[in-house]
Amino acid sequence: MKIDVTDFQVEKGKKVRLHNWPTRVDPFYKSEKEYGELLEAQIRELSELQQALYAADSHALLLIFQAMDAAGKDGVIRHVMSGINPQGCQVFSFKHPSATELDHDFLWRTTVCLPERGRIGVFNRSYYEEVLIVRVHPEILASQSVRGNPSKDKIWDERYESIRDLETHLHRNGTKILKFFLHISKKEQAARFLSRIDDPGKNWKFGEADMKEREFWKDYSFAYEQCLSNTSTSFAPWYVVPADDKKNARLIVAQAVLDAIRDLKPRYPDTTKERAKELQQFREQLMKEAGKRK
Repeated sequence: MKIDVTDFQVEKGKKVRLHNWPTRVDPFYKSEKEYGELLEAQIRELSELQQALYAADSHALLLIFQAMDAAGKDGVIRHVMSGINPQGCQVFSFKHPSATELDHDFLWRTTVCLPERGRIGVFNRSYYEEVLIVRVHPEILASQSVRGNPSKDKIWDERYESIRDLETHLHRNGTKILKFFLHISKKEQAARFLSRIDDPGKNWKFGEADMKEREFWKDYSFAYEQCLSNTSTSFAPWYVVPADDKKNARLIVAQAVLDAIRDLKPRYPDTTKERAKELQQFREQLMKEAGKRK
């Protein structure tokens, strides 16, 4: 299997029109069995690379997931990151901001959750909500004490600029950023909503708010188009992942993450002569202790 993730990458400066991006592509697997084997192989390599990344302690990886409701963010994160040592991975979900968070700038609450060197940070929704849901529902700006006139488009340009500046800063300081927009069709969203209604075990996932937000589909599509067009860069790219097929989406995301860590070339620290000598002394001491116990 070969997945060229650049097929789904938004080029810097490219104007995105979501109707030109597919929500479904030919599957990279031929059967359920092959899908499982492919994902397992990706996860196994990802786990090995993550351990080297953690040991090297020189770079961090930040994965950002955004999508319409029911696009499968939770499932992608759960399946792709399932083999990662929890010690080297952090997952944060961002919902409605608290009063304390609203008293800070719009990037503050996510910035304090950024991954340390050696770790993989996963944002299930992120600071991009501030140019997505806030753009669709501008009344939210009133609670953020935004200076000036929030009705002007200038505020979105300023926020795009702030986001690009933040990601440039992170890149310069060793954090590699990958951003995934799980692209689901409105028809597929309806099917998944219906499955949540029909399955008692999934009833908790669906409510009136989901139906209300669905009414803003065109507004969200426009907000995402503007966001993707203005914030995809060579060092912090957006990937528009066809998400109508959940399994395919997981394979695409896993491949993008693998490619990114491979590019970092993580390696275990070299053992210096001084360190080797120290370890040999420790070894001799432990061997003596073991001999005494016998």
